[in-house]
Amino acid sequence: MENTKSSDIEELQKKFPAALNYLVTIFLIEREYGKAGNAKLATNLGVSKPAANQAIGRLKKHDLVEQDPYDAIKLTETGRNFAVRTLKKHYLIEHLLITRVNYPWEKSDEEAQRLQTSLSEDFTDYLYDFFGHPETCPHGNPFPDSPLEQELITAPRLIEAPFNIPVKLIRITEEGEAEEGLLRFCHMHDLYPGKTLIVMEKMADDALRVDMHGTELRMPSEIARYLCYKIP
Repeated sequence: MENTKSSDIEELQKKFPAALNYLVTIFLIEREYGKAGNAKLATNLGVSKPAANQAIGRLKKHDLVEQDPYDAIKLTETGRNFAVRTLKKHYLIEHLLITRVNYPWEKSDEEAQRLQTSLSEDFTDYLYDFFGHPETCPHGNPFPDSPLEQELITAPRLIEAPFNIPVKLIRITEEGEAEEGLLRFCHMHDLYPGKTLIVMEKMADDALRVDMHGTELRMPSEIARYLCYKIP
């Protein structure tokens, strides 16, 4: 990971501007589900499957991914290096925006997406030291190779939580962060990693009736499936 140079990223950006976004998304899908396929990649990026197929072909020409016909997409060592370094920048920008300039928590993911390719490697390393080597982003997603990575990635979703038992929110998945309105909903209802709540019942429409320290909340299933918890 540390061998990535700013010049390498700049050169890739010139040749294929969308490459880093594709590489990070492939990394995240593989981390979440064990493998990354063309259809899932297209869905997560909001592009057509032919567009994703074409992009994969370009990534293969740059030796950033490997794929046999109709098989999972696999990052090469260089491709993973680019993905991990870019994701690390993304998470550090979120920390900077939220903790140092008081930028809205629910907007930081989108803003970090715009800024992540502009950080130098020196400044990235400086921020990592400055924030004390954080293990997660502010939304609870683990830094690559963090000691908490597997625990957080495999944590159960709130939609599956037992009833009437206090549970602790620990993560809003990357896919959840990308869902329109989800982070705003979490912000409005104080649903941050570290918060404790009780799922009281599943309603007829699959929404959850949740107790947040004496305040009842109706949580749509479309939200609950992207929140991860553990039992304290």
